Amino acid sequence: MALEHALLVALSERPASGLELTRRFERSLGFFWHATHQQIYRVLGRMVDDGWVTVEVVAQEGRPDKKVHTPSDLGRAALREWLAEPLPMETFRSELAVKLRGASYGDRARLASHLATTRAEHVARLAAYELMEREQFPDPTGLDEAARDQWLVLRGGIGLEHFWIDWITDYLEKTA
Repeated sequence: MALEHALLVALSERPASGLELTRRFERSLGFFWHATHQQIYRVLGRMVDDGWVTVEVVAQEGRPDKKVHTPSDLGRAALREWLAEPLPMETFRSELAVKLRGASYGDRARLASHLATTRAEHVARLAAYELMEREQFPDPTGLDEAARDQWLVLRGGIGLEHFWIDWITDYLEKTA
């Protein structure tokens, strides 16, 4: 997947300036697809040049004008085409997995300390995801299609955090 597709999804949900997109990435899409604000601005510029996104300049009082980006017809078509493509098999590429496999060749106690920290980070992220779910989707039965898709991706993130916590916990318990 290219960052362009992630941005088209975000802009389809709600038109935004580059700054607003960056903030939204930090709070939602960024949990699943990382991009720096420099990357977002660079790719947005390319998308405008390619005709995938239109820009409306909105005057602001006491601040520079804001450029609000919206998918164009060409951008919406590109997104539909990408969404219709077959999915490749997801691969599991994890530095953690390689470190666990090689633990007997290094300082296992130090690795265990790092694992405890990593586990705590996953516990914190799980708590954040669960709070997002409670606040943003208190009644999932009444969601429209777009909101249901967002909720289901969040549910996937919750499941992944449970996976990481369970796997690290299992490893730490069996190697203690």
